[in-house]
Amino acid sequence: MAIRHLAFAAAAVIAFGTAATAQEKLRLGTEGAYPPFNFIDSSGTVTGFDVEIGLALCAQMGVECEVVAQDWDGIIPGLLAKKYDLIIASMFITEERKNQVAFTDPYYTAAMAHVAPKESGITEFTDEAMSGLVIGAQSGTTQANFVEVAYPSADIRLYPTQDEVNLDLASGRLDLQVGDMLPLLDWLNNTDDGTCCEIIGEPITDAQYVGEGVGIAVRQEDNELREKLNAALEAIRADGTYKTINDKYFPIDVFTMKASS
Repeated sequence: MAIRHLAFAAAAVIAFGTAATAQEKLRLGTEGAYPPFNFIDSSGTVTGFDVEIGLALCAQMGVECEVVAQDWDGIIPGLLAKKYDLIIASMFITEERKNQVAFTDPYYTAAMAHVAPKESGITEFTDEAMSGLVIGAQSGTTQANFVEVAYPSADIRLYPTQDEVNLDLASGRLDLQVGDMLPLLDWLNNTDDGTCCEIIGEPITDAQYVGEGVGIAVRQEDNELREKLNAALEAIRADGTYKTINDKYFPIDVFTMKASS
């Protein structure tokens, strides 16, 4: 699996409506390496659940929209530097991040999970049980925070992208990883590499790590934009647009984590 270098802006500018002006254009920041939420497809276009929801919100607000891909480690600095106007990249709403950015209402619910090779024999989730094991996570994420706090006796390895974590687990270079549950389910169920492994233990739902759900981040001074995004999110939930996008990617309603009706 090739390592993606993503410090570039997506070439396509997707317009909605005929009256959008330069002042009405929004730039959506996302990572582009976190399938099925955000990824680069075979044509080189940034797409995925996050991106499609973001574009639907732009359409609802009647604004022109441009997608900008940015490495995860620089995604909040990029927003603060005004490289884009919002981040829609499966970012957990946490108190620590609220010190830097403001969040919309959650646009989906979050949980983390342990994933290990099948028949790993791992049944205990304590620091003592994990001592000496090699555990991976994506750097700069709440999953990385979790493993560093929960398993300090383990050999912890952090990676720039989730794809690289998955690759090292599938290749036998990791004993275990901790990641966002929904992308991991997609990897396990829909890729050849993912057949190596399985989710073990209970979902990790501690609010210290998964926060209040997954939100869209804006600069703290951009309250008007935040309120418009919240109103647009409510509208696409009500008119079925959200469900159409949701059902393209997931068998459950990720907004509620219940079966999709």
